[in-house]
Amino acid sequence: MKKIGFLSFGHWTPSASSQTRSAGDALLQSIDLAVAAEELGADGAYVRVHHFARQLAAPFPLLAAIGARTKTIEIGTAVIDMRYENPLYMAEDAGAADLIAGGRLQLGISRGSPEQVIDGYRYFGYAPAEGQTDADMARRHTEVFLDVLKGKGFAQPNPSPMFPNPPGLLRLEPHSEGLRERIWWGAATNATAEWAAKMGMNLQSSTLKIDESGKPFHVQQAEQIRLYREAWKNAGHAGTPRVSVSRSMFALVNDQDRMYFGRSGDEDKVGMLSATERAIFGRSFAAEPDKLIEQLKGDEAIAEADTLLLTVPNQLGVDYNAHVIEAILKHVAPGMGWR
Repeated sequence: MKKIGFLSFGHWTPSASSQTRSAGDALLQSIDLAVAAEELGADGAYVRVHHFARQLAAPFPLLAAIGARTKTIEIGTAVIDMRYENPLYMAEDAGAADLIAGGRLQLGISRGSPEQVIDGYRYFGYAPAEGQTDADMARRHTEVFLDVLKGKGFAQPNPSPMFPNPPGLLRLEPHSEGLRERIWWGAATNATAEWAAKMGMNLQSSTLKIDESGKPFHVQQAEQIRLYREAWKNAGHAGTPRVSVSRSMFALVNDQDRMYFGRSGDEDKVGMLSATERAIFGRSFAAEPDKLIEQLKGDEAIAEADTLLLTVPNQLGVDYNAHVIEAILKHVAPGMGWR
């Protein structure tokens, strides 16, 4: 059995062709879609975080709201850019959201992708230390975040506090027990996947990866997952880590599906993510269910992962996106052995 969830970027645009025309629309419809997905039997509701963009940006109020409206579905991010984050304040926000959701938070974090503005994290008050890169800063923020999530006291209490303190050093509150084990790292390279394993984080791998071998995307991604699992084993961690992959995937079951996505199936694409980084972008899938099942059976990375996140076209509205999710659960998942 494979867990199946959706991933929304929460795009919005003030256009007549969009059903998500404002930031408020994007937020409220994200909550409604999570409720609908839970009712359909989906396992996860995940959101992407982008700053300085007409997309979802502030995850914790949204995650808390979804947690208050749902009961069973996993709630997560894929991913939060740690270059922008105060790790201590983030730990408080994450603890609160997880407690509201009853321990269902699955928090994906990462170094982040190229953003809408140049060095956007500097506007948030963060800059790499001398001799370090923004990726180094993201990992430093992550290490602090993971440490404080353990719930150990580290702050010296005031001898004359406003309210009584428990004995010893103080920890951040609210603390949510078990959240540390539900942190994921979004890795775009083999090396960062191995680093995530050493740090004891689960792995998220999206539809984009740095091209390290010239092989097809799904083959490179499957190799990344296997390297991650080996690194986890070598690090001596207890338990079995989780791995998710994202896919743009549509089962064409009616005329509306064919109108929107009947020509969307394509091949991997290669392009420059930055001046020095060559990236490979995984293909999208759109076909009649039987054909789609056959295509997906050849995807090595999906076979390796325990969790599949369906990237949804959120601007087409809640009802249509619920249909997209339902079509995969009903017409594809059984044929793949996922249900």
